[in-house]
Amino acid sequence: MNILEQIHSPAELKYLSETQLEIVATQIRELIIKTVAQNGGHLAPCLGTVELTLALHKVFSCPRDKFVWDVGHQAYAHKILTGRLEKFSTLRQKDGITGFPNRFVYRITQQEKTIRTRLHQPRTIGRITPKRTQ
Repeated sequence: MNILEQIHSPAELKYLSETQLEIVATQIRELIIKTVAQNGGHLAPCLGTVELTLALHKVFSCPRDKFVWDVGHQAYAHKILTGRLEKFSTLRQKDGITGFPNRFVYRITQQEKTIRTRLHQPRTIGRITPKRTQ
């Protein structure tokens, strides 16, 4: 039974059981893997946000509540759940849906770019040397 095809709005997720949500997560992953294998694109970031996306939509009310994605490919599950399921196979194709979230386009200022760069810089974790007991 394909539960995903029966979802026409993210609001419908609020009525699904935990088991049904797990099935939807699996179905979304299968669709993303199939589409990215065919069309190309980034796979890991979007697979890593499937449950997060389901949880956000179960708790919040989209589009009233806005979601900000770090990178566009994290939003693939969001696209699928917000009315683009039938067009998802056209991802990254000519005249298809874009791989990027395009609802809000904004210009990044130098200050925002600096903040974002600093947030994404790898952190060095100091090595902790345990006390030696004699």
